[in-house]
Amino acid sequence: MRLLGAIAVVAALALSGCGETVIDSANLEETVEQNLERSQGRTVRAVDCPSDQEVVVDATFTCTVEYSNGREATATLQIRNEDADLNLISLKPDK
Repeated sequence: MRLLGAIAVVAALALSGCGETVIDSANLEETVEQNLERSQGRTVRAVDCPSDQEVVVDATFTCTVEYSNGREATATLQIRNEDADLNLISLKPDK
């Protein structure tokens, strides 16, 4: 699978009960799906990202991407700043 350029993602923030700021996973999953479909021209069935990802600058985390043909890939994203702007740093097919 070839990544057709880096994807910059802006994720909405949500406040956690303990005062930490976490990424809104539902918004993030939708945004990643749309960006991958646009950049790759492939239909994405689902994206699954962690629901408790704290906003920590330079931290990385992974999301699972499922394509319409049943194949899956792991997307690694990096938090760029305190506003939770993200970069897709890798997209690797699962074996």
